Amino acid sequence: MAPARLSADSGLGRMLTFWTLLAALLALCLAFGASTSHAQQARKNDGKQTGGWSLCNQTSYILEAATGRPDGRAVVVQGWIRLRPGQCAAAAPSPLTRGVHYVYARTVNAHRGGRRQWGGDAKLCIDPTSSFAVENPSSCEQMGLEERDFRRVQINKRDSWRTSFAEASPLTLFGARSQGLQRLLADAGYDSRTASGGTDPRRAAGAIQRFREDSKLPATASEDQLIDALETAARRRAAAIGLTLCNRTSGRVWSAVARRRGEGWESRGWWPLGPGACARAVDDPLLQTYYFVHAVMETPQGERYLAAPGTTFCTSPTKFAILSRDRCAARYYDETLFTPISSDGREGLVVEFFDADFLPSGARPQQSNAPLVASDGPADPGERDTGREPRSRAPPLIPGLAKKGADQRTTVTLPGQRPATPAPPKGPDN
Repeated sequence: MAPARLSADSGLGRMLTFWTLLAALLALCLAFGASTSHAQQARKNDGKQTGGWSLCNQTSYILEAATGRPDGRAVVVQGWIRLRPGQCAAAAPSPLTRGVHYVYARTVNAHRGGRRQWGGDAKLCIDPTSSFAVENPSSCEQMGLEERDFRRVQINKRDSWRTSFAEASPLTLFGARSQGLQRLLADAGYDSRTASGGTDPRRAAGAIQRFREDSKLPATASEDQLIDALETAARRRAAAIGLTLCNRTSGRVWSAVARRRGEGWESRGWWPLGPGACARAVDDPLLQTYYFVHAVMETPQGERYLAAPGTTFCTSPTKFAILSRDRCAARYYDETLFTPISSDGREGLVVEFFDADFLPSGARPQQSNAPLVASDGPADPGERDTGREPRSRAPPLIPGLAKKGADQRTTVTLPGQRPATPAPPKGPDN
């Protein structure tokens, strides 16, 4: 009797073990399926060709795209199409018109490191601040628009065509989605990368969980909703740090910045600013006491320069990023005066340019006789960037007034202007 009971107990034990293993395997499959759902969807999208002209984002950035299509002898330009990392979207329905189309894309201003652009050599008009649709005019400025360089796309099929945006290191749609989440986490202040800059899935999962809790994002929120919430958080964070330049004049302003960089100096430009426009020139928190700005306003009578005295840095007529402020002419650069601005111990500044800040056309600014700030670099304009311990001198009080605003940034106005209440830039940066 005993052996029979043992035999029955062994069979029951084996049956329980079987069902336990089956349940565990089923749970593992469900977990794996949930964690890879967006991967499967991305792979389907990667091989799927939808009807019409589709744009696919194979970058780790959120993009805004504008397109141009032929309409008789004119070109109709419209935007913006928002593309999450790893996403494809329709740009034009089928049947398509065979011939040359145009496309331009830029990163949203939630990302650090400045705006990146994808384009070509075809110049078309866009509205940088809001959605638009326009038959490309002969003059962008007369229509209150701005000129951008579009890429030409030769479409040879009427049913479907696909154009992809990519980075230097190619990514699949799934890879773009994964890398995009990592980038947005870092932009929003939840960096999950390792010390070597690599990706750790456990750290990423922990960062996402912390963000969900901090932002009170429901556990049922989709991945698209997570990306959108991260973008919103990154925009808020970007607005509170760095150096933002705003044009409060009636004309176009070309702007540049300079700052201490390691053991030397760096000057960088240009940021073109239309009336009322803003651009973030420094994306990181401001850690130095003084920064330097240069601005020149275009007018029908000629260029107008800032009236405040300045210190010499190197510039170039085209877009530039120049290390060191020594021997500008010998290195085939221009010598340009930059006005110092105090950060006032804040991580974020907004510098506003008003009409009264500029000299009359034809007048040139004067060079400041005050030495550069000791804690920020060489003690006088003629001293070389040697990296040695700078001499102790009192900082010059050239910058204008500063006032703390409701968004916890400091708005800086140049001498002769009253400080204005700071406000976040309206619409995307230029």
